[in-house]
Amino acid sequence: MIRSELIQKLADENPHLYQRDVERIVNTVFDEITDAMSRGDRVELRGFGAFSVKRRDARTGRNPRTGETVEVEEKHVPFFKTGKLLRDRLNGK
Repeated sequence: MIRSELIQKLADENPHLYQRDVERIVNTVFDEITDAMSRGDRVELRGFGAFSVKRRDARTGRNPRTGETVEVEEKHVPFFKTGKLLRDRLNGK
């Protein structure tokens, strides 16, 4: 499901809300999650999962095309860990 499909589904399920308001709500939630993660905070949605940021150390990599070694800088990557309820639902429990 993509963002526009999510907005449309929520708008269909909540006919008392305008679609532009639903879009603003969805965008605000995603923006807040992004802002929190950029500050290094953890975002937990009970029953769904937790978003966090993990740090990857600098390392020596290899260019697969030429085989030459290259230095890869340290970076921060987003990480998502599913919640127990979501995991159970996906596994049919």
